[in-house]
Amino acid sequence: MEAAEEIKKQRRAKKMMLWFSLISLVMGFAGWTSAYIVSSKRKDWIAEIDLPFSFWISTAVILVSSVTFYIARRRLRQENYKSAIGLLGLTALLGIVFVYLQFAGFSAMIANGYYFTGPTSSIKISYIFLIAFVHLIHLFAGLIVLAVVSYKTLKQRYVPSNSLGFELGETFWHFLGLLWLYLVLFMHFVK
Repeated sequence: MEAAEEIKKQRRAKKMMLWFSLISLVMGFAGWTSAYIVSSKRKDWIAEIDLPFSFWISTAVILVSSVTFYIARRRLRQENYKSAIGLLGLTALLGIVFVYLQFAGFSAMIANGYYFTGPTSSIKISYIFLIAFVHLIHLFAGLIVLAVVSYKTLKQRYVPSNSLGFELGETFWHFLGLLWLYLVLFMHFVK
């Protein structure tokens, strides 16, 4: 009985650590988006810059990847490991496509003469680069988590009654997708 209680406590502690981490990420991005809003009142703010089209495509890609991760968990609960692995692989592929599209967006901004720093940069472009790049760093962390979850799923270390690591990885991935959706909409609408 005590072992079951200890496992329950450990599960709760791991979930709380993830939520504390996600809350701290929200606070960081809230700070940057708040600074973006405050800076938009500056005289040198350039309001008419549109986000690269690849950012919009990447938004759809990351949202679809969230769906594939969700379906993978359902397959895991059915103990259909082959299907779960395939869906996790598809999720990883979509994550890599997201990364590619982000860099394509950065390249498009540079091709249009918008730079992160330097004499031709602007504060708005600097914020767009910063916010997108910091999210991208967290997505790299998400890809690492996805690789670990995929490996453990392949080795059948998760079972329907004990899939906490899978669930935590999925929660982090969904968070990254929702965060990007918020960021891209924020940067589009806050001119």
